[in-house]
Amino acid sequence: MRAGVRVTESNGNGACLSCLRRSWLLSELSAPLDYRCRDRGRFLSLLTLSDEDLVGAVGGRRREELQRAQAQFEARNVPLARGVEAVCRHDPSYPPALKDPGAPWMLNVAGGVERLHALATAPTVAIVGSSRATDYGMEMAKSLARGLAASGVTVATGLSDGIAVGALAGALEVGGGTITVMAGGLDVACPVRRRPLYQRASKAGCGLAEVPCGCAMRRWIQAARERILARLAELTVVVEAREGSRELAGAETAQALGRAIAAVPGRVTSPASSGTHALLMSGARLVRGPADALELLYGADAQTPGAPADARTGLEPRLRDTLERVGAGRDTPDKLASDAEDAGATLLALSELELLGLLTRGDGGRYVPRHGSA
Repeated sequence: MRAGVRVTESNGNGACLSCLRRSWLLSELSAPLDYRCRDRGRFLSLLTLSDEDLVGAVGGRRREELQRAQAQFEARNVPLARGVEAVCRHDPSYPPALKDPGAPWMLNVAGGVERLHALATAPTVAIVGSSRATDYGMEMAKSLARGLAASGVTVATGLSDGIAVGALAGALEVGGGTITVMAGGLDVACPVRRRPLYQRASKAGCGLAEVPCGCAMRRWIQAARERILARLAELTVVVEAREGSRELAGAETAQALGRAIAAVPGRVTSPASSGTHALLMSGARLVRGPADALELLYGADAQTPGAPADARTGLEPRLRDTLERVGAGRDTPDKLASDAEDAGATLLALSELELLGLLTRGDGGRYVPRHGSA
């Protein structure tokens, strides 16, 4: 069967033979690609090569073996798990943003190809950051995603620990549309502790993988995932990241692709926010909450139906004062009571703000503001 001819499996899934072969080839080249992904620029260039040139560049001793396997390739060489569909760049339903050179030739999709098309053609924001997020970072990721999703924006992220999980959970709280890009095959890449979250995300949105089902998580797939997120999104927001670390890979990839990036500020003394502060100093846009991100997407005067109201509007002065003091760093009952005339009134205000959904508890009993709560 010649390249470019659409192949449909018995379960209704399909992609053309040449794109299926590309997905298979990438999984076969995982070991050398893991090594090459250390240099992000050269790695992204490798992914723009044709199959033949890619094998020639990184195939090494397996070059002739892979060339023979390519010549004998059949669609059944790429397995599909239950509930997974394959779609390639030659299909009208393929996300338009992923048809650029260097983007994936095909995707395995959990949640349906048509749903993916609808989500990918809606305004989309990628939320990325540290896998070792603080309570502040987690709450900011949740509230940002919650506000964007409630406004009809698609939230795109990975499924690593930290910021990505916070963003996904926040969007799902309001039943929002999500795109989750996995770092391996859809049937094996999700950690056991994250399966309930991934299953919820697949029911409400879509899970994506560039590699075939059965392909284990790899370093190069994590690096390649960043380019998928950056291409899908009009805006990439870094919520929390350390300077000079892999946590900035999403922002660096978006910058390399000419995409807009923004960052959420943190405390100047927090190492967890050193990377986001560096981005802001180098020209990234400032995002303090959903409203800032929506303004970057739609413009200052744009109307965004469904945008959540700020629950802080109309608060009693005593509650607003307590909320502002928590945001300024007095985030424990002891700190708040030390500068208050009535410690009992302060504790009461904290309880009321928790019930209103404007504060949440973090590690060590610290309070964290929930920005953008409805």
